[in-house]
Amino acid sequence: MLEPSNNNELPPIPGKRYFTIGEVSDLCQVKPHVLRYWEQEFPQLKPVKRRGNRRYYQRQDVIMIRQIRSLLYEQGYTIGGARLQLAETTSQEQKLSREAIDALLMELEEIKAILDA
Repeated sequence: MLEPSNNNELPPIPGKRYFTIGEVSDLCQVKPHVLRYWEQEFPQLKPVKRRGNRRYYQRQDVIMIRQIRSLLYEQGYTIGGARLQLAETTSQEQKLSREAIDALLMELEEIKAILDA
């Protein structure tokens, strides 16, 4: 999933593995209570929860939050509309991934046939 181009004013995402809710709040310029609400509304957003139910977000979560932020705040989508938009994007990406995997499998089978001969 690509970062929307209109999120250029946001700070770059550091090369860390996990981010706390406060760090994500700063990186995405969204308050922590909004992040917790979005977790309920967007099934794709599932941060890891550890010790005392503390949330730890990964890089793809931060990118997803930036995309949600863009859909809601900059493109004017409602929560429901943004949810549908994300679902469509995710299903298109999964379809493309499946096609790439199928093409790779065919190629590997051809290579195996050449090696067996």
